[in-house]
Amino acid sequence: MEKQNTTPSSGTAPDEFDPDTFLVVPARTFEDLRIGEIFRAPSRTLTDAHAAAFQTVSADNHPVHYDAEWARRHGHSAPVVHGLQVLAFTAPGATLFPHFIGEVFIRFLELSCSFLAEVHTGDTMYPALTITGLEHQGDNGVVITSATIHNQRGELVLSGRHKYLLRRQQAL
Repeated sequence: MEKQNTTPSSGTAPDEFDPDTFLVVPARTFEDLRIGEIFRAPSRTLTDAHAAAFQTVSADNHPVHYDAEWARRHGHSAPVVHGLQVLAFTAPGATLFPHFIGEVFIRFLELSCSFLAEVHTGDTMYPALTITGLEHQGDNGVVITSATIHNQRGELVLSGRHKYLLRRQQAL
C-alpha cells in the first residue's frame, strides 16, 4: 500500500495545523489584481422557494411578485422576481473574489445597477464581476467592477458597478 502525502501545502505537518494558512485560493494584494479579470459566481436557477424567502425577508408584498393573474393583467408573462433579489446574485461573496482579497479588504464602497429584463421563477442566473478599474488612494486602493447577470437565453438582465476599498501592499 502506497503512503499518501498528508503534509498540507503550507509546509506544516498535519499535527501542526494552522487555520490562518487554510486558504481557498492563494491570497493576493491590490497590486496583484488586473483590469479585465473576471470573477464568476456559480449559476443558479431561481425557484418559488427563493422568491418566497426573499419576500419574507424584504417584506415586499407587491402582487407583481407573487400573483400570476395580477402580473398577467399588468403586462407580465409571470410573476417577476424581486429586483433586489436579482441584484443580490452579484454579491462579491458569491464569487471567489473575497477569498482572493480577504486580507486586504476594507469595505464595500458603493453599487449601482440597471435592471434590463424581467426575471421569473425558473430562470437561471449567470452572475460575473469584471475588474474595470484600479485606483490608488493613498495607502489604499479602489477596485471597480462591472457586475453583470445573464439568463439562460444569454440575455443581459442586470448591468451594474461595484466599488471596494482595499489596503495596498505598502500598507500591510
